[in-house]
Amino acid sequence: MSEFQFTHGIEPEFEQARDEIVKSLTESKLFEKEPELKKCLPVITEPERVISFRVTWEDDKGNCRVNRGYRVQFNSAIGPYKGGLRFHPTVNLSILKFLGFEQIFKNALTGLPIGGGKGGSDFDPHDKSDNEIRRFCQAFMTELHRHIGADIDVPAGDIGVGGREVGFLYGAYKCLQQKRDFGVLTGKDTHFGLSGSFIRPEATGYGLIYFVLNMLTYLGQDIKGKYCAVSGSGNVAQFAAQKLINLGAVVLSLSDSRGALIVKDPSKPFTNEDIAMIADLKVRKGSLEEIKDDRFTWLPGERPWKHLPKVDIALPCATQNENDADDVEALHKAGCFIIAEGSNMGSTDAAVQKMESLRVAYNESVKSGKPILPLWYAPGKASNAGGVAVSALEMAQNSQRMTWTPARVDEELNNIMTNIFNESVDNSATYTHEDLGSVVKSSSQKADSTVSALPSLVQGANITGFLKVANAMKIHGDWW
Repeated sequence: MSEFQFTHGIEPEFEQARDEIVKSLTESKLFEKEPELKKCLPVITEPERVISFRVTWEDDKGNCRVNRGYRVQFNSAIGPYKGGLRFHPTVNLSILKFLGFEQIFKNALTGLPIGGGKGGSDFDPHDKSDNEIRRFCQAFMTELHRHIGADIDVPAGDIGVGGREVGFLYGAYKCLQQKRDFGVLTGKDTHFGLSGSFIRPEATGYGLIYFVLNMLTYLGQDIKGKYCAVSGSGNVAQFAAQKLINLGAVVLSLSDSRGALIVKDPSKPFTNEDIAMIADLKVRKGSLEEIKDDRFTWLPGERPWKHLPKVDIALPCATQNENDADDVEALHKAGCFIIAEGSNMGSTDAAVQKMESLRVAYNESVKSGKPILPLWYAPGKASNAGGVAVSALEMAQNSQRMTWTPARVDEELNNIMTNIFNESVDNSATYTHEDLGSVVKSSSQKADSTVSALPSLVQGANITGFLKVANAMKIHGDWW
C-alpha cells in the first residue's frame, strides 16, 4: 500500500475498510494481470459527494434540540447511490464513510444496478418517544429531500431506522416534494399503499444463512444439527436465528449492547417462540437481561464467542469490530469452522488476519494429506448483502408498480446469495497467489468425498466487487 498516498489516523473506521480492500487487491494477481486498474484506487476511495447538515427538532417539552445529519454519496458508477440511514449516537463521518465504501462493493456483488452510499445522524432514538422520533424524521427529511430520488439516491433503514421511521421519512418526503415517488426509499411497509417488498425485514438474516448454506455445500456438509453462535438481537440476528431454527440448526446465543444470553444446555436451545418474544422485547426497547428463563445464562458486558464449549458456526450480527483475534482463537478451539458476518465489518483487522491464517494452514494440511479443522471466513460485504439485494428488488417492484409474492422474492434472494458465493470463489481462484489445486468452482459441485482447499472469500469478494465498479468507472471516464 506504500505506493498509494492514503491518510491514516484521521478516520479509523473508514481507513480500516479502505485498507482491507487495498490489501486484498495489491496482494492478488489483479494488478499484475490488469495493471491499468491500479489507477482507479485513488479515485474509488474518495466519495463523490459528502453532505453534512444541521437537524433542529422539538422534544416533548418544547425544547429546541440539535443533531447533525449526513449523507455520503460514495459511488454511482453502476446505479443510483444505495445504502441505509443510521440513527445512533456513535454516528460520525468516519463510520458513514466506512459503511458507504463497503456498500459500493456489496451492492456490486448483488449483480443489480445500484451504487454505494450511506447516511444518518447522531440522534439517539432509544430514549425518545414516538412523537419525538416522528418530529426528528420530518426535520431530517427537510434537508435530505433535496439530495435523493429514485434515480439519484435511494436510502433505506439501518440501526435505529426501521419500518416506522422509513414511513415517517417517506411521509415527509411526499409533502416536501408534493409527489408520490415510491422508489425514493426502500424498507417501506407493504400496507397502506407504501409499496414495500415482502421479505425485506428478513432479507439480511435469511441471506446470511443462504450464503452459509453455500459454504456448507462446498464443504460437503449440512446445516442440520450444527451448533450456531449468533451475536446481536436486532433484525439481522432475529431472522438469521429464525432461519437456522427452521433448518434444524441449534442456536446457542444472542446478545445486545449490555451482554450475551447463552444457552446452558444445547439440547434446550433458542426456539422460534424465544425469537418472537425477543422481537417484542426489542420493539419496546428492552434488553435481553430482562429475560428470566432457567435455560439461559446472562453474561453482562460480554460477547458470546468465548463462553461456548462447542460451536460449529459463528455469526456476528451486531455491529462493526465485534469479533477480535482472541475471539477467533476461542471459537476455533471450540470447534468452529465457519465465521460469516451478518454485521458490517464485524471483525477487526487482527481477527481477519487470524481467520485467513487458519484457512491457509488448513489448505496446507490438505496438501499434506492430513487435514486439520478448517476456519473459513465470509466478510459482511458478501454474506450480508441480502438486505440491499431485496432493497434493489423493492426498487424494481416500485418501477413496475407491482408487488411480488414472498416466495418469488425469497427465491430471487437465494439465487443472488448463491451467485455472490460462486463469483467470490471463482475470482479468488483466478486472481489470488495461492495454489488451491483442484478448487471446486461453485457451490453446486458438492465435495462429498474430496477434501478441497478453501479459497479466500475476502479476496474473492473484494476483487469481484472492485472489477465491476472499476470497469464501469473507466467507461464513464471517471479515471484514465
